[in-house]
Amino acid sequence: MKQGLARQLAAGTILSSLLLVGTANAQTGNGDDILKMEKNAANVVMPTITYDNQRYSALDQINASNVAKLQVAWTFSTGVLRGHEGGPLVVGDVMYLDTPFPNAVFALDLNHEGRILWKYEPKQDPNVIPVMCCDTVNRGVAYGNGKIFLHQADTTLVALDAKTGALVWSVKTDDSAKGATGTEAPMVVKDKVYVGVSGGEFGVRGWLAAYSTSDGKQVWRGYSEGPDADLLVDPQKTTSLGKPVGADSSLKTWEGDQWKIGGGATWGWYSYDPQLNLIYYGTGNPSTWNPKQRPGDNKWSMTIFARNPDTGEAKWVYQMTPHDEWDYDGVNEMILADQEIGGQMRHLLVHFDRNGFGYTLDRATGELLVAQKYDPAVNWATKVDMDRSSATYGRPEVVTKYSTQATGEDSNTQGVCPAALGTKDEQPAAFSPDTGLFYVPTNHVCMDYEPFRVSYTAGQPYVGATLTMYPAPGGNNMGNFIAWDARTGKIEWSDPEQFSVWSGALATKGGVIFYGTLEGYLKAVDAKTGKELYKFKTPSGIIGNVMTFEHAGRQYVAVMSGVGGWAGIGLAAGLTDPHAGLGAVGGYAALNDYTSLGGSLTVFSLPPN
Repeated sequence: MKQGLARQLAAGTILSSLLLVGTANAQTGNGDDILKMEKNAANVVMPTITYDNQRYSALDQINASNVAKLQVAWTFSTGVLRGHEGGPLVVGDVMYLDTPFPNAVFALDLNHEGRILWKYEPKQDPNVIPVMCCDTVNRGVAYGNGKIFLHQADTTLVALDAKTGALVWSVKTDDSAKGATGTEAPMVVKDKVYVGVSGGEFGVRGWLAAYSTSDGKQVWRGYSEGPDADLLVDPQKTTSLGKPVGADSSLKTWEGDQWKIGGGATWGWYSYDPQLNLIYYGTGNPSTWNPKQRPGDNKWSMTIFARNPDTGEAKWVYQMTPHDEWDYDGVNEMILADQEIGGQMRHLLVHFDRNGFGYTLDRATGELLVAQKYDPAVNWATKVDMDRSSATYGRPEVVTKYSTQATGEDSNTQGVCPAALGTKDEQPAAFSPDTGLFYVPTNHVCMDYEPFRVSYTAGQPYVGATLTMYPAPGGNNMGNFIAWDARTGKIEWSDPEQFSVWSGALATKGGVIFYGTLEGYLKAVDAKTGKELYKFKTPSGIIGNVMTFEHAGRQYVAVMSGVGGWAGIGLAAGLTDPHAGLGAVGGYAALNDYTSLGGSLTVFSLPPN
């Protein structure tokens, strides 16, 4: 039957292509089968490639010895000219991808170089655009149970039939009129799909929620701040650095009812450990950006959560930046890897935080093992206290000079490194089990930060700070692509880039690491040395995530181009005020000389033998 379908596909019938998708769907049965599907490197069944978020592919047809021969196999235009911050999925002979607002979803036939099988384009109120903090991005769709899941900008979660694109169900997760938006990529585990929310700059109270993949009914919702019952925290069982969090662990760290507009958004990446049955994610900045208006640690913003995916109950939490003064969102990906530390094999969680520290924790217990700067320019804190007997264990030691409230509200703190967009933003790093190293796209940017008093009005910006951004001292490069050893907390090698590296990295068994640049280059470097092996200029700046798949016996590499995101917001939205885009417009003004708006997918392969 499969051979017959292949012959029909070769003849070019759309019907046969749809039938093949149906066959793949029937094989998945339920969400548990995604565990089997992710082991087939020919497919890419989730935005993180695998549940562990390693962004590693076992494909090696393209390797360090032949990657220089890569050629463009085919391209596809999305028709949208804003920041493309996601990446495609591949299930069988079909590729799925989505766009920034209006969040169109495409199913493409890989047997015919991306012919469109179906397109879904939701009708959304364009008034959602002004409340999208840092461009109209969306980080991808998820696959499971024969459906494609999309969290739209207006916070509508939809399930589409993977075979036809027909709407199966939709549910509203939050209120975009109050500043809540959907920008993250969902994650499917078993019979549930998980989504979070953006909107920390509008005083939105962050949450992560689970919905039934069959009908869209909410199963549970865990908030970032508030009463224990809302957080799904057990005061005696949920731990932080090995100790119970205690009753009202969040409420005690907020003044009055500030937690109700406290931020802690959850727009980053989610990972899952099926053996421990835990999902991991980070929460964002507390609201407002003016720290004097919200005294206290502001728990549990800026925090890593480990939750039971079935019930939502938090097993452990760790807050990286208590009482954040710099917008160092903690939403970056949690990479799960097993490595030996101190002679003992550990189940690790590795997290490259916006605050400039690379954290290594035991993902079963939340024990903090390593916390080191992954950019030497980081200066807002000297170190993280690793003395387990200390009252400040696990907290960063803040340098008073770079505190944004040290000299009083309405004063300008200068020379803070990193800038608010962090040493790394959401652009995901990769891990290679072959080298034992993590490959990290970074920002090398500092800022001046001037807070001011701001009042909360639902649906209006609740920022309270003016920023200026510029390259870190010691050079003009605004980014580096680095190899990091999470066992020791050291940089193994570093490749400088003129602008921040705002794309997701990809590691492969072929010994090649791929990433994209804001000017639009797809680059391939040697996993061991960082030596550049290949580069190609795509039509627009790359802020999407590189992926690879196999089809009909050939390995392909694909990436979406379309400059934008926070770093490229000036280009994407036509802004010229250097303080606009929360300071990014001035910092990245030179990007206008290297690329322009676009929205395209470029697919690469080796030439035929």
